[in-house]
Amino acid sequence: MIKRIFLVVALTLFIFGGLFGWKYYQDKRAQSRKQAPPPAVVAVTEVKQEWWQPYLTSVGSLVAVAGVDVSNELAGKVTAIQFESGQSVKKGQLLVKLDTSTDEAELKGLQADELLAQVQLKRSKQLLGQQFISQSAYDLNRAQLAQAQSAVTAKQSVIAKKHIRAPFDGKLGIRLVDLGQYLAEGSAIVSLQKLDPIYVDFTLPEQHLADLTIGQDLTITVQAYPGKTFHGEISAIHPAIDIGTRSIAIRATIKNLDQVLRPGMFADVQILSSQQKAVLTLPDTAITYNPYGESVFVIKSSEQGLTVQRQQIETGETRTGRVQIVRGLAAGDRVVSAGQVKLRNDMPVTIAELPAPGERE
Repeated sequence: MIKRIFLVVALTLFIFGGLFGWKYYQDKRAQSRKQAPPPAVVAVTEVKQEWWQPYLTSVGSLVAVAGVDVSNELAGKVTAIQFESGQSVKKGQLLVKLDTSTDEAELKGLQADELLAQVQLKRSKQLLGQQFISQSAYDLNRAQLAQAQSAVTAKQSVIAKKHIRAPFDGKLGIRLVDLGQYLAEGSAIVSLQKLDPIYVDFTLPEQHLADLTIGQDLTITVQAYPGKTFHGEISAIHPAIDIGTRSIAIRATIKNLDQVLRPGMFADVQILSSQQKAVLTLPDTAITYNPYGESVFVIKSSEQGLTVQRQQIETGETRTGRVQIVRGLAAGDRVVSAGQVKLRNDMPVTIAELPAPGERE
């Protein structure tokens, strides 16, 4: 009898204990659901495939096709200045004249000596024909004439050198001399630059040598004219690689009809390729940049709803707000593009109806 009572009591305790445990579990589960944070609201974009024209980039320096500091070969006093600062000039145009009064006076004397030598040679030729003088006397007169002619030519050259002219077509800089100033030999008078066309010199790593050809199209931009693009082509490739930098020097010729590009400017260079390639892209707002690499949050579907998973990726170049995805994603993958700051793996999310930044028109 006692045994039956004990079994009934034990069974009763077991039943009530089970009911109490189940109730406790249900209450805890309800409380947990009540305390769980709501899903994060995010904007989503898809990985797209686009066709990009590959190009190489570099930074170069603009160089004049021809550029010199015009100077005087001979010393003298400035007697005339025939140009204005910033003026465009033609080849051979007179720029500065130095004092030639003494040289011109000496030239007249030398020309008189030349004339006298001509008369003497003519007379000695007649006398030689009549055998009144020897051949050596005639040869002496002929040598004297040649010497006189040489002296005249030399003096004319001196006078010409004191007329300083533009060596080529171009644009002058700021005048560095004044009227009446005495110039020593080699004094700088004015800078002369040929601006159209103009060169851009730049370098690229040696591994890109196979991608370069003479005549290949390229474009440049400069900070002075934002938004404006200048076109040109590769005109020279250096035959040797720089041992120190392992780079190849390249020169391109740029059209500069308006002459707005000036020597010494820095230029951003883009060398275009003739063939396009398919690339995967995302808006740059979708990518999280960290010291250990780039990553994105990919949308995952499950029975409980939408969640996110962090995915490490490898990126390439950036164009107009879109970044090339080299590795880690596939076309059509949905990626969080806004609201990813507080996200973590397996966190539930809700997709916002608004378009993501970078996707809006």
